[in-house]
Amino acid sequence: MNSSSDVNHSSSPPFCLLGTAGYSRSLDTCVLEVAVILFLTVLIIAGNLVVIFVFHCAPLLHHHTTSHFIQTMAYADLLVGVSCLVPSLSLLHYLRGLDEELTCKAFGYMVSVLKSVSMASLACISVDRYIAITRPLSYATLVTPCRLRACIVLIWVYSALIFLPSFFGWGKPGYHGDIFRWCAASWQTSPGFSTFIVALLYAPAALTVCFTYGSIFRICRQHTREITQRHARFSSQADGEKGERGERCEGCPDKRYAMVLFRITSVFYVLWMPYILYFLLESAGLYRHMVASFLTTWLAISNSFCNCLIYSLSNSVFRKGLGRLFSPLFPSCLGCTEAKKPALT
Repeated sequence: MNSSSDVNHSSSPPFCLLGTAGYSRSLDTCVLEVAVILFLTVLIIAGNLVVIFVFHCAPLLHHHTTSHFIQTMAYADLLVGVSCLVPSLSLLHYLRGLDEELTCKAFGYMVSVLKSVSMASLACISVDRYIAITRPLSYATLVTPCRLRACIVLIWVYSALIFLPSFFGWGKPGYHGDIFRWCAASWQTSPGFSTFIVALLYAPAALTVCFTYGSIFRICRQHTREITQRHARFSSQADGEKGERGERCEGCPDKRYAMVLFRITSVFYVLWMPYILYFLLESAGLYRHMVASFLTTWLAISNSFCNCLIYSLSNSVFRKGLGRLFSPLFPSCLGCTEAKKPALT
């Protein structure tokens, strides 16, 4: 009896999320899904490994306490990439011996927790920059290494607990596991649990980020305006000009670093907003479509690769660390740049 069921299971057509939406359930559809997921998996793993190694190669990146939160995000995003191997192996039929319901729940829970860590870390980064700019004199006493480590531990514990009720039958944490047939067909969202997640995670994180960065840029504009007015008033005094240059240079690094962090946060929410909107609409029973679920979910997961790209484009210290990391692979290029330095000086 078991052998006949195994034969029927092996001879049944492969489950493809795009195929359930009315598209062709041929092998090409499954290959497309596997290609998309594997491509994102490779990018996420490679990108976050680069971020982690660059932070170890560039000590100057540890100048800000936010580097600890960024490294936390990098480790969480790296685990997202590793966990994305699960749906890839499932689509390639390497996980047939596992319990589909348990595998689906574990994968959906793990990805939800890891992305919650990233979201909470971004909120903590914004609070850290807000304290650094609004209370620069007392910053060192407010943000201590012990409190920083406690905050990171709290982020992981809170993220793990907030999605735990989904394991006990209260709602669905997301659509990451819908690659599995059981998750797509049998695991339904709950309006109560979705409201719970929005109220305790999505809304507080988004409001915190909006308030802190809004306040930061408002303060920076105010300081710039005051400095400009002071410069215009005392431009004839040489000492005043020197002091003015010092004030400008003092404010520039914090503002530039805040802009880098703001770009990372903005990209995160831009990529996650379609997923959150679909999550709310589907939970309320207003809209449900498998292709929309697939596209919004993997668009949100693709954010795990973006931090490396944003850092490499926005942060000169990160680019130097990146060059130092890859210098053993291109020693001739490194020798050329070092040979040019005396000529420039």
